[in-house]
Amino acid sequence: MRKALSLLLMLCLSVSLFAQDNKPAAEPTSIAKSEITYLDALILGIVEGITEYLPISSTGHLLLTNVALGLDSDTVLLDDAGQPIMTDDGPLTMKGFADAYAIIIQAGAIAAVVLLYWGRLIDMLMGVLGKSRSGLLLTRNLFTAFMPAVVLGLLFDDLIESLLFKTIPIVIALAAGAVLMLGVEHWRKKQPHPDEASGQDLHELTIKQSLIVGFLQCVAMWPGTSRSMMTIVGGYLIGLTPKRAAEFSFLLGLITLTAAAGYKALSVGPVMLKALDPGPALFGIVVAWISAMFAVKWLVSYLAKHGLALFAWYRLALAALVLVFLL
Repeated sequence: MRKALSLLLMLCLSVSLFAQDNKPAAEPTSIAKSEITYLDALILGIVEGITEYLPISSTGHLLLTNVALGLDSDTVLLDDAGQPIMTDDGPLTMKGFADAYAIIIQAGAIAAVVLLYWGRLIDMLMGVLGKSRSGLLLTRNLFTAFMPAVVLGLLFDDLIESLLFKTIPIVIALAAGAVLMLGVEHWRKKQPHPDEASGQDLHELTIKQSLIVGFLQCVAMWPGTSRSMMTIVGGYLIGLTPKRAAEFSFLLGLITLTAAAGYKALSVGPVMLKALDPGPALFGIVVAWISAMFAVKWLVSYLAKHGLALFAWYRLALAALVLVFLL
């Protein structure tokens, strides 16, 4: 049911993208907007919640969704006095606002992991307080894996947004990630398969193993690649079972997404408040939380039985569909 819903959503988005990209240059788009409505929030929340932890790229899907919903326009947003809302880079456009909104509703996906992995988080807290060695080691491993994203993200964030937050780079990343997943899945099937009970647990990882996953997560700064895909693949490469690789990906994502959302709130928060309607924002967060809860629970069960191949073929199909429409 959820796979069918996701596929149907992307088909509709691709058709809309095709229609919009093939309009005459002189004709303004009829669906360009200057605000995010509750319907937009519903669609964006579902897409965010389903795709954030699946290895199919939430950023890529959200950017394509913004195009389909008419939220990628250069329309300048105005404040209550009718004056352009200014940022450090100039007037705030609908596209810039929609890109920031996509990060805001990640709070729902963050909340889903907090609720589903509450036991792990309590163990980490006990570790920080000196009452759990396993929790302390897990905390060390997660923050070790997080540090490469901190350094590279601060260095290249503006460059990445200016060069790669576009349709063609997303299509390339979707296809390349699919090929990588198929290759890794083929390699994994030839390796010994420890069961969940005898396999390495997350707190038993070394600093080197954690850094490998962390540097692979940085590849996902290219939208369309998928942070969860790169970290799950990284978990495979360092010897984790599919279930443990997914758990490490989710917990690392909790830290990464929280940091990204916090950084965005500090950098553009005051400007966003001038354009943001709290209603659609909160609604989008709740929708993302509910859909992410279902997606995370389903993914862990599915990976343990079937691996990554389904997601690779989905990415290839989506990339081909969008590319055909663009051409």
